[in-house]
Amino acid sequence: MTITSRMCPFVVLLCALLWGSAFPGIKAIYAEWSRLGVEPDMPNRFILAGVRFTIGGAILLAVARKPLVELKATPWLPLLTLAATQTYIQYTLFYTALSTSSAVLGSLLVASGSFWWLILAPLILKTPWPSRMQWSLIGIGAVGVLLAVYKPGAGSGYPVLGAILFLCSTLSGTLGLIVLQKVMKTMGAKAATGYGLLFGGLMFLLSGLSAWPELTTLFPAKVIWLTIYLACVSALGFGLWNHLTSLFPVTLLAGYRFLVPVCAVIESYLLVSGESPGIGIWLGGLLVIFSIVTLQRVKPDTQVK
Repeated sequence: MTITSRMCPFVVLLCALLWGSAFPGIKAIYAEWSRLGVEPDMPNRFILAGVRFTIGGAILLAVARKPLVELKATPWLPLLTLAATQTYIQYTLFYTALSTSSAVLGSLLVASGSFWWLILAPLILKTPWPSRMQWSLIGIGAVGVLLAVYKPGAGSGYPVLGAILFLCSTLSGTLGLIVLQKVMKTMGAKAATGYGLLFGGLMFLLSGLSAWPELTTLFPAKVIWLTIYLACVSALGFGLWNHLTSLFPVTLLAGYRFLVPVCAVIESYLLVSGESPGIGIWLGGLLVIFSIVTLQRVKPDTQVK
């Protein structure tokens, strides 16, 4: 698929709408479990994530060109590291955060991936360090996060714990994006994403081994359909996003990531019952989005320190 620079914002918007819908989707599964008297404990979350990502990875590998040939040409260590960081660790933290705090808060903090990228890319990929202005904007984004946690609104659960988990989740996802750059030297974006999701899903299924006898209880009809939808969200969202990273600089894509929290907050607000964003979410969200948009207009230092 050929994507031009003019099409890029619209493809990112599609990714944002897909990812944004995952927040209320997971919350809907938790609500269905609660109705059935099922606790969203760690083994149950592992099984849910395992089924979701295994299906999502299989979908992508089915449409990849030569996934087996590319697998043989790719070292296992970076591929398993990609599966661990972008899927297993990221979503272990993500699902746990959603079970302890609100979908709206998580929707906002998904934007922190842009901040992690600016900080980690110079250390690992030796890209230019942020300038003083960019550091200031990162600070403004951090203030926005603090405001969101301080006054998150109704249905927020444990916002401080949730914020820490969400931030660690996006940190792991950013590390996965860095590893992806190495994996895609010998593997296309579809296959790399597919194997990352598939192997990550298998890690989840093994980790949730103790919950396997409860599969029929965990997956009534409604949860099955929601899980299939979430699997398609993972396959299409990650597939498109990782394909974009093979065509455009990640620094350019980071500028469009502000669409992700906007879509996610709106979808969570509209679709998740019992949550009402407080003043902190709105003010903090404005600061975070302002900082992300402005960051892309400020050039980094040209000298790598």
